[in-house]
Amino acid sequence: MSVMKPADILIPRVGDFEKWAVVACDQFSSEPEYWREAGDIVGDAPSALRLILPESELSGDVGAKVADIHAAMAKCMADGLFDEYPAAYVYVERTMKSGKVRRGVVGMVDLDAYDYMPASGAAIRATEKTVVERIPPRMKIRQGAPLELPHVILLCDDPEATIVEPLTGKKDSFKKLYDFDTMLGGGHIAGWLVSGEAAAALDAALEKYEQGAPARYAHLNGTPMVFAAGDGNHSLATAKACYEAIKAAHPGQDMSGHPARYALVELENIHDEALEFEPIHRIVTGVDVGKLMDAAAGVCAEGGYPVKWISGEKSGTVYLDKARSPLAVGVLQPMLDAYLAENGGAIDYIHGEDVLERLAKQDNAVGFLLPPMGKDQLFAGVIADGMLPRKTFSMGHAQEKRYYLEARRIEK
Repeated sequence: MSVMKPADILIPRVGDFEKWAVVACDQFSSEPEYWREAGDIVGDAPSALRLILPESELSGDVGAKVADIHAAMAKCMADGLFDEYPAAYVYVERTMKSGKVRRGVVGMVDLDAYDYMPASGAAIRATEKTVVERIPPRMKIRQGAPLELPHVILLCDDPEATIVEPLTGKKDSFKKLYDFDTMLGGGHIAGWLVSGEAAAALDAALEKYEQGAPARYAHLNGTPMVFAAGDGNHSLATAKACYEAIKAAHPGQDMSGHPARYALVELENIHDEALEFEPIHRIVTGVDVGKLMDAAAGVCAEGGYPVKWISGEKSGTVYLDKARSPLAVGVLQPMLDAYLAENGGAIDYIHGEDVLERLAKQDNAVGFLLPPMGKDQLFAGVIADGMLPRKTFSMGHAQEKRYYLEARRIEK
């Protein structure tokens, strides 16, 4: 069986899903006003907002907040708030502001098959560096919690559309679980139950896809992978850390049936046309621009990746050596890190060319406009390099991240 499996999925029995579903906790971390507005919308209604802790509040002593979350989860269970669908998946369609529809399927993945360390060789891997310091505060929320709610989005590399897309044509025969507009500009979302024969067919498609991984990546130097963590990797890493702690506390025990061994996720196809990768540009400040550009010249080669640079009223293009990495950012980022470590200065990560151009006009600053990463480069880059450089790409805007909807029991 594949590393992704059907789960006993909980769907809230609520009258207003808009008030129940809230966006991923790691969004709007510098905008507490967003979360205050979400709270105003929710009011006294049942809501996932009470079962998660926004990162904007993840500082200092969170003990009281964690206790409130655990108590709210226990109350949901005691009140019989959820309908449980055993051994099931959920097929999801997310309609965004643009009108594009992003498709996915919710199930659970085996945490024994996941590792966030670089070059781990695991079937499920992080795409970017995991900041391990961010895991312990999140563990306080998951440890002792009876439920998990996922905002993790995993990606599969399925150009032939064999996993998620076949469900689209079958959805009218499935039970519809929810269908509503999300709060605060998050678009529309609908979900259908995938169970019985349909779930078995999905199991077979997942297993076939996983078995094809070695041949799919045989041309690359590195261990083939099955899924990549596109969004919510720190949430998945937290689930892994909690599971490892349970294993360590029960040496020699068979953990194959323990619910903490698994984590609920949404799987999307990287080739879905509605799934858009946006580049994240670099602005470097407080530097000797000429000296920095000399360092950049040291990682250039004829026929390299063209990357435009801007400094004040000046601009040009550097051609970064393709032999150094499958991605332009994989050449640029290590050079910038090495330069700043030796010479000082600061770096920031910018969405939008207009913002970068404005910031690059300040004194002693240079901006680099990175090209979009091709979708076919993500799996190749992780397999070849072990991990992508930090801030390589963004999967849509903040409002387009996953909303908390489904849940799963994680205590025995």
